[in-house]
Amino acid sequence: MSQRFHLPREGIVLLASIALGWGLNWPIMKIVLSEVPPLTFRGLCLVVGGLGVLAIARAYGQPVGLPRGRIQHLLWLTLFNIVGWNVLATYGLQYLPSGRAALLGYTMPLWCVPLSVWLLGDRLDGRRVVALLLGLGGIAALMSDSFGAMLATPLGILLMVGAAWCWAMGMVLMKLWQLPMPTVVLTGWIMLLGGIPMTVLAYFVDGVPQSWPSFWPAFGIVYNTVVGFMYCYWAWNRLVLLVPVAVSSLSSLITPLVGVAAGVVVLGEQPGWREALAAVLILGAIAVVNTGGRQKTQPHAGQEP
Repeated sequence: MSQRFHLPREGIVLLASIALGWGLNWPIMKIVLSEVPPLTFRGLCLVVGGLGVLAIARAYGQPVGLPRGRIQHLLWLTLFNIVGWNVLATYGLQYLPSGRAALLGYTMPLWCVPLSVWLLGDRLDGRRVVALLLGLGGIAALMSDSFGAMLATPLGILLMVGAAWCWAMGMVLMKLWQLPMPTVVLTGWIMLLGGIPMTVLAYFVDGVPQSWPSFWPAFGIVYNTVVGFMYCYWAWNRLVLLVPVAVSSLSSLITPLVGVAAGVVVLGEQPGWREALAAVLILGAIAVVNTGGRQKTQPHAGQEP
């Protein structure tokens, strides 16, 4: 049976808001890291964001208890989706410009598609192969003028590729296990469970902050907490559970394009043929993987309809 999938309206809204929220966040993180140590930054955002998400869930009458018998699964999701991705990506960002770091992070579909074939039994049909090649071709086009600079910082490359792999594994495991809890509660718990040990470790690695950050780094912390974590993580988890892994992972490639556009608007950068080619390839990948027969999805037990 064909596995073609048509991204539903809710998925389009989620994808657009995630691309905007996370696309803008890469240069914002770079600003924050100029004054705030990595573990302190991410640990603080995760703990505050996790508590905020759980408080919202409780206010709307959602059960916020941990799922019985599934704590081990929740901890594995936390390890890959939160700790692995955030620690490796944040340190990788210190060695690379924000745009290049983001592009390496969005090699995630390269790992996600084969992992979904292995663990979920997804069929790697011709449509998804074409979409994967188009999407990665777009990323390669954006990176083509900076391979030499990135090779000069191999540690940054290794950290970002490791972060992309962790993100991919977390996505596939979330789809595989389908924990019986609302998406907002799942989001709050994995953020909190990941943020607490990172904050404790920050005390020993980064030390106690000696001064408050200036306005823009402080704004970046607020942005990361509210937009990057509380909203975008919820929206991403909802999207992963709503559509097939290949669809969500390949569709996420639009985020680097938002980063390029933000550079044009905010920093006055002038895009060239590489950016134009990347836009065509990435949008082509999203079109290929999202066109075809409409497939009805059913939320699993505990998920929002």
